Amino acid sequence: MFAYYFQLGLRSLRRNPALTALMVMAIGFGVAASMTTYSVFRAVSGNPIPDKSARLFTPQIDAWGPQQNLKGEPAEAVGYTDAMALMRAHEAKRQTLLYQVQLSVIPEGNRDMPLNAISYAVSSDFFSMFEVPFRYGGGWSAQDDDARASDVVIGSELDRKLFGGANSVGRTLNLGGHDYRIVGVASHWNPRPRFYDLFSTNGFAEEPDIYIVFNRALDLEMRPSGRNSCRGSLSFTTWQEYLQSNCVWITPWVELDSSAEVDSYRRFLTNYADVQQRAGRFAWAPNVRLRDVVQWLDYEKVVPPESRMSLVVALGFFLICLVNTIGLLLAKFMRRASEIGVRRALGATRGEIYAQYLMEAGTVGLAGGVLGLLLTAVGVAGVGVLFQPEIAKLATLDPSLVALTFAVAIAATVLAAFYPAWRAAHVQPAWQLKSS
Repeated sequence: MFAYYFQLGLRSLRRNPALTALMVMAIGFGVAASMTTYSVFRAVSGNPIPDKSARLFTPQIDAWGPQQNLKGEPAEAVGYTDAMALMRAHEAKRQTLLYQVQLSVIPEGNRDMPLNAISYAVSSDFFSMFEVPFRYGGGWSAQDDDARASDVVIGSELDRKLFGGANSVGRTLNLGGHDYRIVGVASHWNPRPRFYDLFSTNGFAEEPDIYIVFNRALDLEMRPSGRNSCRGSLSFTTWQEYLQSNCVWITPWVELDSSAEVDSYRRFLTNYADVQQRAGRFAWAPNVRLRDVVQWLDYEKVVPPESRMSLVVALGFFLICLVNTIGLLLAKFMRRASEIGVRRALGATRGEIYAQYLMEAGTVGLAGGVLGLLLTAVGVAGVGVLFQPEIAKLATLDPSLVALTFAVAIAATVLAAFYPAWRAAHVQPAWQLKSS
C-alpha cells in the first residue's frame, strides 16, 4: 500500500500544477532559509572538543580588584606572576600556559621573503591536553620546558610551504633570526570555536602555523601579539617591569578528571588568592573562577548574536510557510470530498484515508526538499553577505545538512497535513453520494 499511495501522491502533484507549485515553493523557501541559517549556527555553536570538554578548565584570578574588574568577574586571562605561580604549584595532572606571539619565518637560503606566521607560545602539556593530531613527530617534553629548549611544532600547511609536505622533523627553522629544531608537524587542527584562546581571538581565526616553548618565548622577551589588557598606571618600560605589572595576557588551562579534583583545584585557587591578599598584593577578598570548555564558551558569548537572531527569524518564516501550506493542503484535499465519499462507501477506513493523504503530503514535502536543497546551496554560498568571512566560510553543505534538509521538509509537510487529512477522513459518505 505504501508504493500505491506514493503513486497516488505523484499523480496528485500533476493534477493541479498551480496549487502544487505554491506548496512546493512555500516548503522549499522555508526549509532553505532555516537550513542556511542553521548551517552557520551549527558551525559556531558546536562543542570543539566533545570528548574532553568537561575535563578541561581555565582558571581565573582577580588581580585588579572590584574597582577595575569586569563587573565583578576576574579578567579573562592572567598576568605573568599568577601564571608562574599556577605552573609551579602543579595542582593539576596536566596544565599549560599559552599566548599569541608574532614570528617571521625565514626560508632556507634566504631565497624568499620572510613569512609571517600565526604562532603560540605553549607549554608541553598543550598537545596532549587538547589532543593535537600529528602527521610527523610529536610535541616536546616537560624537560624541554624547563631547559627552555629551542624546539618548535609546525602546522602541516607551513610544512607544505617550506618543505613540500615532507617529514621535516629534525630540520632547522629560522624564526626572527633564531634557529629552532622542528620536533613535530601537526596535522590540520583548528577547533572551531578556538576555545583555548578566546582572549585574543573571536574563536574563528585561521589555523596556527607554529608552536614554540613558552619559557623560550619569555627568555626572548616575545611580547604578546594578541590582546593585552592592563589596569591602573602603566609606568613600565622594561620587559621585567612588564612581567611584574598587572597586565593580563596569558591563558592558563588545566585538566581535571573528576569532580573531586575540580573542587580541590577551586580550593587551591581560593587559597592562593587569600595568600596574595594577606601578603598585601591584593586588597580585596579572593575572587576566582574555574570554568570548563562549555561554560567558557557560554561566558565569552562565542556564538554571534546575529546567527541566533537570523535562525529565529528563519524559523519564524518557515512557520508562516507551514501555516500557508496547511491552508493549501486543506483546499486541495477538500476539493476531492466526493472522491473520498465514494472510497468510504466502498469500504475504505479512516485510517486508509489518513495514510493516503499523509503520503500525498509527503510527496509534496519531498519536492519541496529538492527545491529547498537547491536554495540552501545558494544560501550557503552567499552567507558572507550577513556574517564575517571567517564565520561564513564555516557554513558548508555537507551530507548531514542534505539529509536534514530532506528530513525537515518531509516531516514538516506531513505534520502540517494532519489537520487537512483529519478533515478529509471525516467526510460523510452519505452527504457526498447524495449531493453527487
